[in-house]
Amino acid sequence: MNIYAIADLHFDSRNEKPMNIFGDNWINHEERILSNWQSTVCDDDLILVPGDISWAVKLDEAKEDLYKIDNLKGTKIIGKGNHDYWWGTSNKLENIGLKTIKFLKNNSYEFDEAIICGTRGWDTMEEHTTDVSNEKIYLRELNRLRISLEGSKNSDKNIIVMLHYPPFENDGSANRFFSLLKEYKVNTCIYGHLHGEEGHKNVREGKIDDILFYCVSSDYLNFELKKII
Repeated sequence: MNIYAIADLHFDSRNEKPMNIFGDNWINHEERILSNWQSTVCDDDLILVPGDISWAVKLDEAKEDLYKIDNLKGTKIIGKGNHDYWWGTSNKLENIGLKTIKFLKNNSYEFDEAIICGTRGWDTMEEHTTDVSNEKIYLRELNRLRISLEGSKNSDKNIIVMLHYPPFENDGSANRFFSLLKEYKVNTCIYGHLHGEEGHKNVREGKIDDILFYCVSSDYLNFELKKII
Protein backbone atom coordinates (compact mmCIF):
# COMPACT_ATOMS: atom_id res chain seq x y z
CA MET A 1 0.00 0.00 0.00
CA ASN A 2 1.21 3.49 -0.92
CA ILE A 3 -0.01 6.62 0.85
CA TYR A 4 -0.57 9.74 -1.25
CA ALA A 5 -1.76 13.21 -0.33
CA ILE A 6 -3.25 16.26 -2.02
CA ALA A 7 -5.18 19.18 -0.49
CA ASP A 8 -7.26 22.01 -1.89
CA LEU A 9 -9.05 20.17 -4.67
CA HIS A 10 -11.54 23.05 -4.89
CA PHE A 11 -13.90 20.98 -7.01
CA ASP A 12 -16.90 22.89 -8.33
CA SER A 13 -19.66 20.77 -9.88
CA ARG A 14 -21.90 23.86 -9.96
CA ASN A 15 -19.39 25.88 -12.04
CA GLU A 16 -19.69 28.91 -9.82
CA LYS A 17 -16.04 29.35 -8.74
CA PRO A 18 -13.60 29.25 -11.68
CA MET A 19 -10.17 28.87 -10.08
CA ASN A 20 -8.25 30.44 -12.96
CA ILE A 21 -8.99 33.83 -11.38
CA PHE A 22 -6.08 32.85 -9.10
CA GLY A 23 -3.73 32.25 -12.04
CA ASP A 24 -3.50 30.47 -15.38
CA ASN A 25 -1.95 27.44 -13.68
CA TRP A 26 -5.44 26.68 -12.30
CA ILE A 27 -6.96 26.28 -15.80
CA ASN A 28 -8.52 22.78 -16.04
CA HIS A 29 -7.08 21.97 -12.61
CA GLU A 30 -9.86 19.49 -11.80
CA GLU A 31 -9.26 17.46 -14.95
CA ARG A 32 -5.51 17.45 -14.26
CA ILE A 33 -6.02 16.19 -10.71
CA LEU A 34 -8.42 13.46 -11.83
CA SER A 35 -6.12 12.32 -14.64
CA ASN A 36 -3.04 12.13 -12.42
CA TRP A 37 -5.03 10.38 -9.69
CA GLN A 38 -6.24 7.60 -11.96
CA SER A 39 -2.83 7.08 -13.58
CA THR A 40 -0.94 7.07 -10.26
CA VAL A 41 -3.11 5.41 -7.63
CA CYS A 42 -3.88 1.71 -7.21
CA ASP A 43 -7.05 0.36 -5.63
CA ASP A 44 -5.30 -0.65 -2.40
CA ASP A 45 -3.62 2.76 -1.89
CA LEU A 46 -4.60 5.37 0.69
CA ILE A 47 -5.11 9.02 -0.26
CA LEU A 48 -5.15 11.82 2.34
CA VAL A 49 -7.08 14.98 1.41
CA PRO A 50 -6.70 17.64 4.13
CA GLY A 51 -9.40 20.11 3.28
CA ASP A 52 -10.95 22.50 0.77
CA ILE A 53 -12.62 19.70 -1.13
CA SER A 54 -15.60 21.45 -2.73
CA TRP A 55 -16.85 25.00 -3.21
CA ALA A 56 -20.38 23.82 -2.38
CA VAL A 57 -22.11 25.57 0.51
CA LYS A 58 -24.65 22.87 1.42
CA LEU A 59 -24.06 19.15 1.82
CA ASP A 60 -26.58 18.27 -0.89
CA GLU A 61 -24.67 20.54 -3.28
CA ALA A 62 -21.36 18.85 -2.41
CA LYS A 63 -22.57 15.33 -3.12
CA GLU A 64 -21.67 15.40 -6.82
CA ASP A 65 -18.09 16.37 -6.00
CA LEU A 66 -17.92 13.75 -3.23
CA TYR A 67 -19.29 11.02 -5.50
CA LYS A 68 -16.66 11.95 -8.08
CA ILE A 69 -13.92 11.44 -5.48
CA ASP A 70 -15.62 8.28 -4.18
CA ASN A 71 -15.39 6.72 -7.64
CA LEU A 72 -11.64 7.32 -7.93
CA LYS A 73 -9.13 4.61 -7.09
CA GLY A 74 -8.05 4.03 -3.52
CA THR A 75 -9.40 4.63 -0.04
CA LYS A 76 -9.64 8.32 0.88
CA ILE A 77 -9.51 10.11 4.21
CA ILE A 78 -10.93 13.62 3.97
CA GLY A 79 -10.45 16.44 6.43
CA LYS A 80 -12.18 19.81 6.65
CA GLY A 81 -10.78 23.00 5.14
CA ASN A 82 -11.71 26.63 5.71
CA HIS A 83 -13.87 26.66 2.55
CA ASP A 84 -15.75 23.40 3.23
CA TYR A 85 -18.97 25.11 4.33
CA TRP A 86 -20.94 21.99 3.34
CA TRP A 87 -19.29 19.93 6.11
CA GLY A 88 -21.99 18.48 8.36
CA THR A 89 -22.39 16.34 11.44
CA SER A 90 -20.78 12.90 11.52
CA ASN A 91 -24.17 11.23 10.99
CA LYS A 92 -24.98 13.38 7.97
CA LEU A 93 -21.59 12.72 6.42
CA GLU A 94 -21.80 8.98 7.01
CA ASN A 95 -25.36 8.79 5.65
CA ILE A 96 -24.30 9.98 2.19
CA GLY A 97 -23.46 6.35 1.45
CA LEU A 98 -19.90 6.81 0.19
CA LYS A 99 -17.96 3.58 -0.30
CA THR A 100 -14.31 4.66 -0.35
CA ILE A 101 -14.30 7.91 1.66
CA LYS A 102 -13.78 8.24 5.40
CA PHE A 103 -14.15 11.58 7.20
CA LEU A 104 -11.61 12.72 9.78
CA LYS A 105 -13.58 14.34 12.59
CA ASN A 106 -12.48 13.92 16.23
CA ASN A 107 -11.21 10.45 15.37
CA SER A 108 -8.31 8.53 13.81
CA TYR A 109 -7.87 5.64 11.38
CA GLU A 110 -5.39 2.77 11.23
CA PHE A 111 -4.11 1.42 7.92
CA ASP A 112 -1.35 -1.22 7.85
CA GLU A 113 1.62 0.45 9.55
CA ALA A 114 0.13 3.96 9.82
CA ILE A 115 -2.30 5.83 12.05
CA ILE A 116 -3.98 8.84 10.46
CA CYS A 117 -4.96 11.70 12.79
CA GLY A 118 -5.75 15.36 12.35
CA THR A 119 -8.10 18.31 12.27
CA ARG A 120 -8.58 21.50 10.27
CA GLY A 121 -6.33 23.64 12.45
CA TRP A 122 -6.72 27.40 12.37
CA ASP A 123 -5.04 30.52 11.06
CA THR A 124 -2.03 31.89 12.91
CA MET A 125 -2.95 33.76 16.08
CA GLU A 126 -0.30 36.40 15.32
CA GLU A 127 -2.94 38.46 13.54
CA HIS A 128 -5.80 37.74 15.94
CA THR A 129 -4.35 38.19 19.41
CA THR A 130 -7.24 40.47 20.47
CA ASP A 131 -9.97 38.63 18.61
CA VAL A 132 -11.88 36.53 21.16
CA SER A 133 -13.83 34.51 18.56
CA ASN A 134 -10.66 33.52 16.69
CA GLU A 135 -8.99 32.45 19.93
CA LYS A 136 -12.02 30.30 20.76
CA ILE A 137 -11.82 28.52 17.39
CA TYR A 138 -8.04 28.14 17.73
CA LEU A 139 -8.37 26.46 21.12
CA ARG A 140 -11.23 24.26 19.90
CA GLU A 141 -9.12 23.03 16.98
CA LEU A 142 -6.20 22.33 19.31
CA ASN A 143 -8.52 20.19 21.44
CA ARG A 144 -9.82 18.34 18.39
CA LEU A 145 -6.27 17.51 17.36
CA ARG A 146 -5.51 16.21 20.85
CA ILE A 147 -8.65 14.04 20.80
CA SER A 148 -7.60 12.62 17.43
CA LEU A 149 -4.02 12.00 18.57
CA GLU A 150 -5.18 10.15 21.67
CA GLY A 151 -5.94 7.25 19.34
CA SER A 152 -2.23 6.96 18.53
CA LYS A 153 -1.01 6.63 22.12
CA ASN A 154 1.27 3.67 22.86
CA SER A 155 1.35 2.69 19.19
CA ASP A 156 4.50 1.74 17.30
CA LYS A 157 2.91 2.63 13.96
CA ASN A 158 3.77 5.67 11.85
CA ILE A 159 1.66 8.60 13.06
CA ILE A 160 0.59 10.83 10.17
CA VAL A 161 -1.26 14.05 10.93
CA MET A 162 -3.45 15.85 8.39
CA LEU A 163 -3.97 19.58 8.92
CA HIS A 164 -5.47 22.09 6.56
CA TYR A 165 -3.66 25.09 8.02
CA PRO A 166 0.13 24.84 8.43
CA PRO A 167 1.36 24.38 12.02
CA PHE A 168 3.60 27.43 11.74
CA GLU A 169 3.28 31.15 12.35
CA ASN A 170 3.71 33.58 9.46
CA ASP A 171 7.37 34.06 10.37
CA GLY A 172 7.96 30.30 10.11
CA SER A 173 8.15 29.66 13.85
CA ALA A 174 6.30 26.73 15.41
CA ASN A 175 2.82 27.30 16.83
CA ARG A 176 0.80 25.33 19.39
CA PHE A 177 -0.33 22.75 16.83
CA PHE A 178 3.35 22.00 16.22
CA SER A 179 3.83 21.55 19.96
CA LEU A 180 1.07 18.91 20.03
CA LEU A 181 2.74 17.05 17.17
CA LYS A 182 5.93 16.88 19.21
CA GLU A 183 4.10 15.86 22.39
CA TYR A 184 2.53 12.85 20.65
CA LYS A 185 5.71 11.95 18.74
CA VAL A 186 4.14 12.38 15.32
CA ASN A 187 6.25 11.06 12.44
CA THR A 188 4.78 12.97 9.50
CA CYS A 189 2.55 16.03 9.09
CA ILE A 190 0.91 17.21 5.88
CA TYR A 191 -0.89 20.50 5.36
CA GLY A 192 -2.39 22.63 2.59
CA HIS A 193 -4.05 26.05 2.38
CA LEU A 194 -1.05 27.96 0.96
CA HIS A 195 -1.56 29.12 -2.62
CA GLY A 196 0.25 31.19 -5.23
CA GLU A 197 3.66 32.81 -5.02
CA GLU A 198 2.88 34.67 -1.81
CA GLY A 199 1.47 31.63 -0.07
CA HIS A 200 4.21 29.29 -1.24
CA LYS A 201 6.82 31.61 0.28
CA ASN A 202 5.53 30.44 3.68
CA VAL A 203 5.94 26.73 2.95
CA ARG A 204 8.14 24.81 5.38
CA GLU A 205 9.04 21.24 4.50
CA GLY A 206 11.51 18.55 5.44
CA LYS A 207 12.42 17.16 8.83
CA ILE A 208 11.96 19.65 11.68
CA ASP A 209 12.41 18.41 15.26
CA ASP A 210 12.20 14.82 14.03
CA ILE A 211 8.85 15.42 12.26
CA LEU A 212 8.68 15.20 8.46
CA PHE A 213 6.55 17.99 6.96
CA TYR A 214 4.97 18.19 3.50
CA CYS A 215 2.93 20.97 1.95
CA VAL A 216 0.35 19.29 -0.29
CA SER A 217 -1.66 22.24 -1.63
CA SER A 218 -2.73 21.17 -5.10
CA ASP A 219 -1.15 24.10 -6.94
CA TYR A 220 2.09 23.66 -4.94
CA LEU A 221 2.15 20.06 -6.24
CA ASN A 222 1.30 21.16 -9.79
CA PHE A 223 -1.99 19.28 -9.28
CA GLU A 224 -0.28 15.90 -8.90
CA LEU A 225 -0.60 13.61 -5.89
CA LYS A 226 2.35 13.48 -3.51
CA LYS A 227 3.58 10.07 -2.34
CA ILE A 228 4.04 10.20 1.44
CA ILE A 229 4.76 6.51 2.11
